[in-house]
Amino acid sequence: MSVGLTFIWFGAMKFFPQASPAEHVAIGTMDALTFGLVPADASRPLLALFETVIGLGLVTGVLLRVALAAFFVHMAGVCCALFLLPEEMWNGALVTPTLEGQYVIKNVVLIAACLAVAADERPT
Repeated sequence: MSVGLTFIWFGAMKFFPQASPAEHVAIGTMDALTFGLVPADASRPLLALFETVIGLGLVTGVLLRVALAAFFVHMAGVCCALFLLPEEMWNGALVTPTLEGQYVIKNVVLIAACLAVAADERPT
């Protein structure tokens, strides 16, 4: 429930330009991952929708397995920022992350929480 609410909240912020403190990192990562094929004006609302739908799936349990799969794909993309945007993620050495880097690294907690949810999910 808490991860889902967090995703709804963070996703909803991305529907509004400059409301999310991680907007520039999200857009930069999306740009790098898509080789510039998705324009910045489209990536922010796409990410907003993706995160909000994942959050709704986690909160309601509707299509939970799909939501979990989408969550892990999304987290893989988010973690790519640590390597694709090193100037924004690290203060020189790889052991001292910037505030943006810390924002990405804290997702380890969300990943652990969703691993626990996925482990508890019973096959039907």
